[in-house]
Amino acid sequence: MSTPTLGLNRFDWRTPVTFAADVARAEALGWGWALIPASSLLIQDPYVNLAFAAQQTERIGLGVLLDNPIVRHPAVLASSAATVERMAPERTLLTLGVGDTAVRLIGAKPAKVETLEKATATVKALLQGDSVELGATKPSRMVHAKPVPIWIAAGGPRTLRMAGRVADGVFIRVGTHEANLKAAYDEVCAGAAEVGRDPSTIKIGLIFHVVLDDDTDRAALMARSMAAGYYEYSPMLFTNAGFEWNGPPCEELKKQVWPDFHHHSRLEESGRVVEFLPDEVANAFCAHGNAADVARQLSAALSQGVPCDILVPHPMPAPRRDGPRPDYMERFAKEVMPLVNAIPA
Repeated sequence: MSTPTLGLNRFDWRTPVTFAADVARAEALGWGWALIPASSLLIQDPYVNLAFAAQQTERIGLGVLLDNPIVRHPAVLASSAATVERMAPERTLLTLGVGDTAVRLIGAKPAKVETLEKATATVKALLQGDSVELGATKPSRMVHAKPVPIWIAAGGPRTLRMAGRVADGVFIRVGTHEANLKAAYDEVCAGAAEVGRDPSTIKIGLIFHVVLDDDTDRAALMARSMAAGYYEYSPMLFTNAGFEWNGPPCEELKKQVWPDFHHHSRLEESGRVVEFLPDEVANAFCAHGNAADVARQLSAALSQGVPCDILVPHPMPAPRRDGPRPDYMERFAKEVMPLVNAIPA
């Protein structure tokens, strides 16, 4: 098991200044990537935040995880990515997806897979300085083009296969179970084969929900809420892993949480709603417990034969800005990752 680069996607983004300071702290702690969501009504502009961070850092990678072609036109996506790349040469990354919360909050629908594929190809071409047909009177070209790796975040089979066809890298978020991880990676490889690409040239990022909490009972409750969140949007992930939903209909239980099981404001509370889910189900979708528990679970997930270039241990719940220190950023880097590295593959 090779050691992946660590990516963190939760920072102090009250202002671009506080975000930049937090990213600088992450760099000092050994994190390899600082990633920020793009959600227009919830978070200030991610590209402005990354530009500020570029001025305060030297090594850490800076990326958006994720943006979409519904809120931003492909030409705007390309221009924003190129701007950050000029401030952080060879350490910028743009991740695209169909859009979820960011899209729904403005009353739009997520992009179709075909739309995302076309947008990805357009953004890549513009960043390479190519002329692209955008519907203007003549082909369009971006004068400040700068190559930037374009990744796609995906969980569904059609999107994963498409990502294998066109993306430089793929962030996979399907939980930690071997069956789901392998099925997802197989789709990426199948997509690459469709267009004659070598799958080994496609970078892979694995996003795992993590509840790092010394109160293991509380952590287990939150992990159940995470598992329910995966089922809520993709029951197939339970089927692939050989699980059944042995409780009241999910649609009925969803009425007790808002906006969903992954984002409920009190994850212990939403975990109690699905307390009927057994430990094996909670373990299949979320690493949880103290540092040793989390390290063991992540090591098992990373040993399933799926390559991992970037590991994103997504903290649940979102770390509080005024929380105790050491916080998640520091604890994971100092307490968890050394244990992951020490466990044989």
